Amino acid sequence: MRAFHHRHVVTLDETNLVGNVYFAHYVHWQGHCREHFLAARSPGVLKSLQAGELAMVTVSCSMDYYAECFALDEIDIAMTLRAQNGNRIAMDFEFRRAGQLAARGAQSVACMKRTGSEVTPVEIPQELAAALRPFG
Repeated sequence: MRAFHHRHVVTLDETNLVGNVYFAHYVHWQGHCREHFLAARSPGVLKSLQAGELAMVTVSCSMDYYAECFALDEIDIAMTLRAQNGNRIAMDFEFRRAGQLAARGAQSVACMKRTGSEVTPVEIPQELAAALRPFG
């Protein structure tokens, strides 16, 4: 399965007193990977998000941890598409340090349209659906 890759270098502020990466940063990096994917593969959708016309609402996410990461480690984050249906997109993430699996994560988002103070479900934009296809 083909994956979209995002590389991240861990900074000191992402570590805790013990010196390893604080667990919540992995979820944060899922968002970074997703945003870099949009910038590279679906710039029109990114513009719609920035303009407030579209929202990608995270409805679930999870993480499993296998090895510690530390400051200045280079982390390869690989994102693959698990499923897309209606207004929902499910993605899987693998976090590798020096080729070793450090963590796995998953995230589901719902595509929504903003109208006033409300959000309503909308189909996955065609540009995004097409961009995701090679990664599923």
